[in-house]
Order: sequence, then C-alpha cells, then structure tokens
Amino acid sequence: MENQQLTQLLLDWFAQNGRDLPWRYKGGAHPNPYIVFVSEMMLQQTTVKTVIPYFTRFIQRFPTVQDLASATDDEVAKYWQGLGYYSRARALLHTAQTICQIYDGHFPQIESEVAKLKGFGPYMTASFLALAFNQPQTVIDGNVMRIMCRMFGLTQPLDEIQPKIRQYAATLASKTHPADYASAIMDLGATVCTPKKPLCVLCPWQKYCASNGRADIEQIPARRSVSKKEYNGFVFIICNAKGQIYIRKRSEKGLLHGLYEFPWNTATPDWLSDVSASENYVTHVFTHIKMKLQIVYASAAKAPNDGFFVLPTQLTDYPMSTLMQKVCRYIKITKARSTE
Repeated sequence: MENQQLTQLLLDWFAQNGRDLPWRYKGGAHPNPYIVFVSEMMLQQTTVKTVIPYFTRFIQRFPTVQDLASATDDEVAKYWQGLGYYSRARALLHTAQTICQIYDGHFPQIESEVAKLKGFGPYMTASFLALAFNQPQTVIDGNVMRIMCRMFGLTQPLDEIQPKIRQYAATLASKTHPADYASAIMDLGATVCTPKKPLCVLCPWQKYCASNGRADIEQIPARRSVSKKEYNGFVFIICNAKGQIYIRKRSEKGLLHGLYEFPWNTATPDWLSDVSASENYVTHVFTHIKMKLQIVYASAAKAPNDGFFVLPTQLTDYPMSTLMQKVCRYIKITKARSTE
C-alpha cells in the first residue's frame, strides 16, 4: 500500500477514535497556540492521565501567555508541583516572558525561531508547529519510535537506528493534515500500539504491520537496559523553640533547582543540636536514581542564611518536589498522632 494511503487510514481512524482532551482540537491547527505550548510542555515524559488535572488548574490560573509571563517563579512552581521535571516549569515561564517581550505576545511560526525558545528541543519544536500552525513536520517521540519499529520490523537497538526511524516516520507524516496526523500518531501509540499488550486488532495499520502476530512484539523496539543508581542519605526535620521547621530554597542547578526543601545529605550539618535519627524513611525514584532518605530530627536556634523557619501549617505554601512532599506528609501524620 502507498504511504499516502496508510496516512489516510490513520487519519480516518483518528476522526472516529481520537481522544477528547482538554487541549485537543480536531480539524487543523489549534486556534490558541498558547494552549498547545502549555500542554506539550506538560506532556513531555508525563502521561495524559497525569497531566489533565494539572493542565486544567494551570490554565485556570494562567489563561493567557501574558498572565503566565507576569507570574513569579515560585507561583509557577507551585502550580507545577507534583508533575516532576521542574526544569520544564522554568522553561515555560522563561519562554512566556520571551514571547511577550520579544514577540509582542504572539508565538513565532518560523522553525529556526521556535527552536531557540527555552524548552524547545527537536520534538517540541516539531509538535508545536504541527499542532499550533498546521505546518508539515515529522514529530517523533517514544510512541512514534515504537510504532515505526513495529510497523517496519526494525528490531535493532533504538540508539542504532534513529536515522532509519526518522526516515520511515517522514514518509508517513501528512503534508496536508499535519496537526491531525501528529495527534493521530500519538493516540495510536497511547491507546493501541502500547508497550505492553498492544491491541493490534484495533489498529488501522494491522494488515500492513511487519510485527502483527509476532510473539515478541512487546520486545519491539529493542532498548538497552539502564541500571538505576542508588542514593542513601538523611533528610533533616529541624525545629526551633517556636515549633517552626527549617526549609531552604534549592540554589544548585539541576532537576530540583528553585524548589524548596528540607536539608538532606549523607552527613549531619555541624550547626544542628539534639540530633535524633528515626526508624522511618522516605523513598522516591527519579529517572535513573533510587533515593532513600532516613528521617532525622534536630534542633537549631538560628537558621543559616540559605533558609528560614516556617510553621508546619505553612509548608504547603512553598513549591516542593514529590520527594519533599512525602516528608511533609510524614510531618503531618506524626503531628496528628502526637495530638491523639
């Protein structure tokens, strides 16, 4: 079958089976590029199910790019809290400010200009231009790579066949309906050609797929295993005489930059007193790191310059990572038990 016919099969399938999503617009480009911008940033490495409530709250608070551009780092981080990969939130705010300051509130449509925006890598650039401006693009993410590998029987490790995947993806990408095609290929990967137990019987391409009926279809595409590093340390719940708890804003560059946290380390800071380790731990798995922190209680009369004391009831006012939110829940539970 010709590639154009395969493309049309997918578009017809999408018209009947495409998901209804808060940011979804069928029939061409979304009339509001800002909606595409926010949703695509949130959807990077995060599932649709997880994103929907965050997206709804975020757009209610920041309905326009101007509203977002005028927000503070802490406020944006607060509305992003729990989504993870917080560099995306910083990029979101930075780009919104760029759009308002440099482009007078209008998103650029030239690929070279879009690619320079904070947070816009090759995938983000292609998906944004396709969905927001209906520009022909080859959009490739994990879903598309999986579909191309299965469709064309590519069984080599992913890192060895990226050019071939792009070549196949480009031959199928619609030149006349790029926005709908970009949404369609994503939906196909998310709902039919899934990593486990793909629903091949529902696939519009099943008759033409090289992997249809293969017993090892779940092993396609082939990925090299990456072992997770383990990090063991301590997280310190530090109280003063008023019952306030010490927190600090993370200044180090990296994944959690700009978020608030309880001090954590592999050693006890020398400015603490009455240090007492509990038998409790908080654990969290980042992308390639298994984190396990033992909860340690301590006292301090004065906060170092990099942080401050707040009441336990005020902890929710500060944006924190999921790991630190687990510490907050532990504090809340232990406090409740102590008053029983």
